[in-house]
Amino acid sequence: MNYILLGPPGAGKGTQAKNIVKSFNVLHFSMGDMLRKTKEFDEAIGKLLSVGRFVSDKIVIDVIKKRLEKDDIKKGFLLDGFPRNLKQAEQLDLMLGSKNLKIDKVFFIDIGIEEAINRISGRRVCDCGASYHIAMLPPKKIEKCDYCGAGLVQRNDDKESIVRDRFIVYKKQTEPLIEYYYKKEGLLATVNGLRDEKDVFEQICDYIYSK
Repeated sequence: MNYILLGPPGAGKGTQAKNIVKSFNVLHFSMGDMLRKTKEFDEAIGKLLSVGRFVSDKIVIDVIKKRLEKDDIKKGFLLDGFPRNLKQAEQLDLMLGSKNLKIDKVFFIDIGIEEAINRISGRRVCDCGASYHIAMLPPKKIEKCDYCGAGLVQRNDDKESIVRDRFIVYKKQTEPLIEYYYKKEGLLATVNGLRDEKDVFEQICDYIYSK
């Protein structure tokens, strides 16, 4: 089983990715996580990520290509944050085709810009890896991590002005993928992202089990 998660910033792709990986035992390929590891060695990538900009097609395609060369992909995988545009999608098709692999389903989690802003601008993170939301998942102590007690921070790319810019870029580059995958043998599965986390996951499971 090989899947793709699509959706605007704040759609809950990371949360649903964890649910899918846990329930269906597939690998999680998060482009954001992979690039954040890369940015330690590349200042230019770090600057792009910090202001919510997309990294070049060449870089992300190379990152995915190297990951797909490992034998463990045979157990199935979930792509989160890739592809982001038509060129990347076409390159992915070529990479998978050369390995006799294919995408089984593309889940598009649909939310609007104002909902995205509310979700993202309230996020806070800790260096230990814990994450919170000031309204939906607040820490026990204001701006302090429940686990290590360190101060929480708002990532630069979670600020409202940058979120709005990210959404504009998303609309221009990523939305055409919706039509692309809709036309490819009915791969696209649209999920109502405005519902609660459990309900969103149930929608995804319904699509998986109905295959």
